[in-house]
Amino acid sequence: MQIARIGLDLAKYVFEIHGVDAHGTTVLRKTLRRHAVSTFFANLPPCLVGMEASNGAHFWAKTLLDLGHDVRLISPQFVTPYVKSNKNDRNDAEAICEAVGRPNMRFVPVKSAEQLAVQAVHRIRTRLVADRVRLVNQVRGLLGEHGIVVAKDIGNLRRALAGLGDNEDRALNPMVRALMGELREELTELDARIVGYDRKIRELYRNSEICQRLGKVEGIGPVTATALVAAVGDRSSFKNGRQFAAWLGLVPKQRSSGGRARLFGISKRGDRYLRTLLIHGARAALGRVRDKQDPRSLWLGKMQLRRHPNVVAVALANKNARIAWSLLTSDNVYDASLSVGAA
Repeated sequence: MQIARIGLDLAKYVFEIHGVDAHGTTVLRKTLRRHAVSTFFANLPPCLVGMEASNGAHFWAKTLLDLGHDVRLISPQFVTPYVKSNKNDRNDAEAICEAVGRPNMRFVPVKSAEQLAVQAVHRIRTRLVADRVRLVNQVRGLLGEHGIVVAKDIGNLRRALAGLGDNEDRALNPMVRALMGELREELTELDARIVGYDRKIRELYRNSEICQRLGKVEGIGPVTATALVAAVGDRSSFKNGRQFAAWLGLVPKQRSSGGRARLFGISKRGDRYLRTLLIHGARAALGRVRDKQDPRSLWLGKMQLRRHPNVVAVALANKNARIAWSLLTSDNVYDASLSVGAA
């Protein structure tokens, strides 16, 4: 049998394989345990292998690429329409095999081990920040039950917790006072761990020439620059900056019909973390344009006069994403005047 295309359904221990020949006829259906997957593909002539971009997909993509196969990763949402009847591992493998053969299918870039390592730093830091937010909200709620209301801003909460230990005359249950002391220590530990990961990100930023070029763009700092480099695998996957911005979900959602164009808010597709960083960075940059007279600041100032601040922030995030794509795909140095000229 001559296998031209394979759909590989990934799992922790049991993998399902569906193979077809050049005419699309099914020639292989096989179930493999994890330890047998590499051996099977090592003994197979090079062919096109499709997988869903799920947990472990980049590891298996790198493994099969080293064995000489052409590997494509597909977003699960693009595989779902090809699933026939009920959903199971065998039908999923067949759907992947069908989807990977479509000429206009969109594929996910394969990430290197270095990119996955940087991405792991960002994900752990994000989880620690979320843990801190949950802890702060819990402390506010517990104190509120005892009549102590703390104003917004985490700094106010830190001062309030410090004041609980200094003011012994305050009408607060001794057990609650002891618990607040423990939560204060937990908050201090989380702060220290987040600072440690911020230090790692700055070190990655200093050691990367492309990150430093990205950092020249107003609204892109060390965190956003390193996250962009970690997220964008094969930069040739995007034909232009607009495709990259659309991949990040920074373009309008369209529901057009009957020749009538209907545009709504941004599509919010793709990586939410990257999109959040770009929009927050744009908000920070907009806060510093009021007293500047350079062309980019003047352009943003005029836009602020006629559009809502949220719209302006997303527009700047979209432009920064396009600029980032241009810097990622070339050796160019950021020039603010050129970015305004292209607006």
